[in-house]
Amino acid sequence: MKLFHVPGLRFPGLPSCAAILLGAWIGIPTGTALAQTQPKHLNPVIEKLAAGKPFIGFQTGDLSLEMARTMARSDIDYVYLEMEHGPMDFQGLHHFAVGMIDKAAAVKKGNAQPNVALFARFAPSGSEGGGWVVKQALDLGLMGVIFNDVDDAEQATRAVQSMRYPQMRTSKYPKPAGTRGHAPGYALWVWGVSAEEYERRADVWPLNPEGDLMAIIMIESAEGLKNVDAIAATPGVGALFLGQGSDLSHNLGVPQNSPEVEQAFQTILKACLAHNTPCGITATNSDTIARRLREGWKMIRTTPDALRQWRATQPRQ
Repeated sequence: MKLFHVPGLRFPGLPSCAAILLGAWIGIPTGTALAQTQPKHLNPVIEKLAAGKPFIGFQTGDLSLEMARTMARSDIDYVYLEMEHGPMDFQGLHHFAVGMIDKAAAVKKGNAQPNVALFARFAPSGSEGGGWVVKQALDLGLMGVIFNDVDDAEQATRAVQSMRYPQMRTSKYPKPAGTRGHAPGYALWVWGVSAEEYERRADVWPLNPEGDLMAIIMIESAEGLKNVDAIAATPGVGALFLGQGSDLSHNLGVPQNSPEVEQAFQTILKACLAHNTPCGITATNSDTIARRLREGWKMIRTTPDALRQWRATQPRQ
């Protein structure tokens, strides 16, 4: 067997000779071929957004290994774990993140980028903070956190800060100052990178164009709606998300199917478009997915049946 050197190939914890042997064994291509397979982003959602494309995914509260494997190989861009209204199960989150590691997909791609990004939503609201929750979740390997019930730009900034490490003096993007403690631990295993590479990539996009973390902000109150323009303009916010709008409708004091709720949706979308901030919404049938994408929404949360029906209407690539 002929051994070769793979430029830039690193296997944390392995001596260089073992890395070369392992690279040869799994058949990773050399030189230019390897470079061509490397993604700009490990987070597949950010890779899509950077190319101007929308992203689509599911929500689940099922933290089983079977569900993790199913989500990892689903034809979606992200899955988010619902822990706002369910148990805040960090052990379950850890098992789910490890269960989504798909070695076959990595070998096929020739890089560590997963096909599906893992996000989660937690119980603390924007006004309550919850930095310790974010720290533990990111250290387990999340690529994004969904912050519920954010009312103003100050709360949005605190959310962003909780996802950032304090920056080096030489950083191009020092503000807002990060508050995340440094001990990535399991995240290195889940992301498949060295500590040095993780630290370079573990920052919020698009504030840091090389970042692979997303701070996704939910607007769920009349106060948040009033301040949506400032929230959408907050540095480090990766997207705004509305979910199903039930909390928003309750806070507005109207039924969920009332015209006021749709008007609120359009107000939020307008702010997102004005600041080039991706905007997300729930769409539970094929027609609604198509309509929301035409309107300019970039993040769609849907169901397997609705996604299947919508894909059936799309031209073959």
